[in-house]
Amino acid sequence: MSDGIMSKAATMEIPISSNGVSGTINEDETLEQDLQQVMVSGPNLNETSIVSGGYGGTTEGIIPTSSLKGSMSQPSSHSSLTSEEMSRGLAVEKFDMVKKWGINTYKCTKQLISERFGRGSRTVDLELETQIELLRDTKRKYEGVLQLARALTAHFYNLVQTQRALGDAFSDLSQKSPELQEEFGYNAETQKLLCKNGETLLGAVNFFVSSINTLINKTMEDTLMTVKQYETARLEYDAYRADLEELSLGPRDAATLCRIEVAQQNFQAHRIKYEKLRGDVTIKLRFLQENKVKVMHKQLLLFHNAISSYFAGNQQQLEASLQQFNIKLSSAGSDKPSWLEEQ
Repeated sequence: MSDGIMSKAATMEIPISSNGVSGTINEDETLEQDLQQVMVSGPNLNETSIVSGGYGGTTEGIIPTSSLKGSMSQPSSHSSLTSEEMSRGLAVEKFDMVKKWGINTYKCTKQLISERFGRGSRTVDLELETQIELLRDTKRKYEGVLQLARALTAHFYNLVQTQRALGDAFSDLSQKSPELQEEFGYNAETQKLLCKNGETLLGAVNFFVSSINTLINKTMEDTLMTVKQYETARLEYDAYRADLEELSLGPRDAATLCRIEVAQQNFQAHRIKYEKLRGDVTIKLRFLQENKVKVMHKQLLLFHNAISSYFAGNQQQLEASLQQFNIKLSSAGSDKPSWLEEQ
């Protein structure tokens, strides 16, 4: 086989042994999930196209069906196609798409099963896969922090609402109890102050929750979508590599040589796709790391300063923490603060 099959030093082909060298895996569950992922992207038969060239080739020579229909509907001085011929042509075209999709799915499924049961090899970029696994682990841990921060927000909101109601009750009793007017009045003012500071703290915590949510469910998720595309491309690459290797070990008659040439073209196309997506994932992981550090540095500083100031009773420092990060609160006395509406 050509020396160009594995041209990247950082990428290596690792045999999968039956004793689980590739890692501890719940084989039944993960195999079923991976097979579902392989099968999920079937051919789109609503928007078909006639493609010249082999499978996995370039987009040159692609004629949209809509354009084909338009040209067929125009009278021609040379020939014209009947509606029956047009329907037959479209049926053949769709069948060809299903056939190509089926072949690709079969090869990928065969490769996946071969990897799971130790009868084949897979291409592994150790450094990149370590970074990907670290991202997934980080995302799980950040999701735990987000869940706890949301719970803190909900509990503290209920506390602030209770303090507001208690302050109103003390204020009412202060007016109706002359003998305890001063005592009720002190407590009413205390609860109102606590309520005000609580609203300020909630604004800071909510800003923290919103930012972490964006980091997890937008920034990290976008990178993981590219990772999934990369992993699919890796599986296809290895599937067509294995197919080429298997053909290369067989007889060299004319028919086999023709099949080897087609297999070589398919392999090269999937190699290019795999290497492009590997590069895309590498770049996105680097940018994500930089963005994560920047965002978390700001959010953790805000969270620490706001919590510390509130429980130290330092109202001025608490308000300064929000001003530092340009956080605006709703107007005082609002039953539904803006921070809650953003949840």
